Amino acid sequence: MAGKYASVSGESRVLTGKVDRLLTRLLLAYKGGIFVELIIAANWKMHKTAAETAGFCRALRQFEAGFKGVEVLICPPFTALPAAEAALAGSEIKLGAQNMHWETRGAQTGEIAASMLLEFGVEYVIIGHSERRHLMGEDNTQIQRKIGTALQNGLKPILCVGETETEREQGVTEKVIKKQLSEALDGQDSQKLGSLVLAYEPVWAIGTGKAASAEDADRAAALIRNFLEDKLGSKTAGELRIQYGGSVKADNIGFFVGLPSVQGALVGGASLEVDSFSALVQAARKAVIS
Repeated sequence: MAGKYASVSGESRVLTGKVDRLLTRLLLAYKGGIFVELIIAANWKMHKTAAETAGFCRALRQFEAGFKGVEVLICPPFTALPAAEAALAGSEIKLGAQNMHWETRGAQTGEIAASMLLEFGVEYVIIGHSERRHLMGEDNTQIQRKIGTALQNGLKPILCVGETETEREQGVTEKVIKKQLSEALDGQDSQKLGSLVLAYEPVWAIGTGKAASAEDADRAAALIRNFLEDKLGSKTAGELRIQYGGSVKADNIGFFVGLPSVQGALVGGASLEVDSFSALVQAARKAVIS
């Protein structure tokens, strides 16, 4: 009997621990009367034709029942947006874009306007990705203008911030991130910033297979949250979601979304195959509710 009671007691402790973790996560996510759900975004960069995009989206929908409680979005190349919109019609999976210009129209060769994205059902737009900053020469002033235009047009910006490996080694990560945030959010309409998503993407981890540690991600996300609270107030800051991006995949996503400060991920390479991306989304969901 003693053994039996000991077993039940052990099971009870395990169950209590799971309930405690779930309640803690809910309390951390439920701020200002709003439940902040996970957001997992697939950034395909320069991958997939329209036909490949349509096939991927149709296949991904077969896994959608396992995505409940997670906001999932696909950010394909501009040329594949119409195909993605058609393939995702009637789905809860949302559509995002990888970039946009701050002008509404004009002589901006190779650029795309907010109205052009909205025409194809785009809801989110990635702004300030490290590849745009470091390969295309985007600066914080341009990023600030893009965010303003996105918000004015009802698009939800995913603002990317993060340090290079050199900046990390120099110990200036905090300074870099604060500068990126300060200049990008300068002059923005605080009433519209509730739709903003932040993505911490350490440049040294993107596409390298070397993800940040949970401690690194937690420290950076907490820094972002504290900055936002100082600038926007605790209510607005509490409504915003912070993603981690950088060599994230199914077997490490749980470490990141399990952190109180992280509410999602911006996914690159692991989002290019249906199996790996669906497994990542499901692993993120499991990490939060288990």
